[in-house]
Amino acid sequence: MSFSTPGTLRPVILDDVRGAQKMLSGVARTTPMEGSRHLTQLVGAPVHLKCENLQRTGSFKLRGAYVRISGLSPVERAAGVVAASAGNHAQGVALASSLLGVHSTVFMPVGAPLPKVAATREYGADVRLHGHVIDETLAAAQEYAHETGAVFIHPFDHPDIIAGQGTVGLEILEQCPEVRTIIVGIGGGGLAAGIAVAVKALRPDVRVVGVQAEGAASYPPSLTAGHPVSIDAPVTMADGIKVGRPGDVPFKIIGDLVDEVRTVSEDALSSALLLCLERAKLVVEPAGASPVAALLSEPKAFKGPVVAVLSGGNVDPLLMQRILRHGMAAAGRYLSLRLRLTDRPGALAALLGSLSVLDANVLDVSHVRTDPRLGLTEVEVELQLETKGPEHCDEVAAELRRAGYTVLD
Repeated sequence: MSFSTPGTLRPVILDDVRGAQKMLSGVARTTPMEGSRHLTQLVGAPVHLKCENLQRTGSFKLRGAYVRISGLSPVERAAGVVAASAGNHAQGVALASSLLGVHSTVFMPVGAPLPKVAATREYGADVRLHGHVIDETLAAAQEYAHETGAVFIHPFDHPDIIAGQGTVGLEILEQCPEVRTIIVGIGGGGLAAGIAVAVKALRPDVRVVGVQAEGAASYPPSLTAGHPVSIDAPVTMADGIKVGRPGDVPFKIIGDLVDEVRTVSEDALSSALLLCLERAKLVVEPAGASPVAALLSEPKAFKGPVVAVLSGGNVDPLLMQRILRHGMAAAGRYLSLRLRLTDRPGALAALLGSLSVLDANVLDVSHVRTDPRLGLTEVEVELQLETKGPEHCDEVAAELRRAGYTVLD
């Protein structure tokens, strides 16, 4: 199965996805499907998580990369392959190439997370750091392909890639035959397109819903226009779906087969990542958590049983730390307070004692004496507190006011 000439690419059909599934046997994992009691209660119908974060290399990208490289001719394989990626596609291409005995060169941005760079090298790729944004990295990879004859492996805009990703859809139907709704994140569109091809051919009654981050949502305006539209400077923590323009090949499929494309906020993404970690004990990157973010944002909008595709789990530990803090704030687990106190010995200690009784954990204290807004005998205290949730936040503020403290907005 090969689609090696861009000008003659034919549509992806179910037989392509089935052929990809045979090709991937023994290569890609059949990833598990985990139920979520919390999301089931929220939605009012069974919710299952398709755990592609547990796939080899930590994401679904291995599927498409392996199928694409398998389809190359002996001459193309001898020339090697080249890709550009900040993480998941890089690792998928690196491992697929190693398994197939093909030399791979992967261009990554200069600021790419070190664990992703190290993993890509360990999977066998020649990693080259170039550019500070992915567009510069992509241009360097394409120039390398032009100069050396290496085959450029696009992350989503090729039928072989889409057929490989579509095997996720076949697994979903096998593991959850009663499914009514499948929710999947969309960047360039390869995964959503592949799943839609497989699922709609076998179960046209199943609703396929795509999800994009609000700050990187190129599909809604593109679908309205009827052709791919670029958006300037997409901004989101979900780098796996941070794509400024839909792919030409997946765009046609998504326009024909995907029932709806929704957008989610950054708060919803961080809350979803936190939920996956706390409730499901699953490490999921922001892009992978986007279907869960859609469920959290409007739980009653989906008919069950629902399958949410957790597309990847490759998240840099430092980014994870920041996102978890953001998620806890979005979930009402942090409380910021400013209070006025009388400037006398023991006043701050008494305040902290009151907070201890209220079971609020103090994360940070700032003690201000020199602000011109303060009276001669006043000090202002800024507090960062860890709480048990929104109700506890309200309780803490109310109890401090009842105790005579001046709580400022």
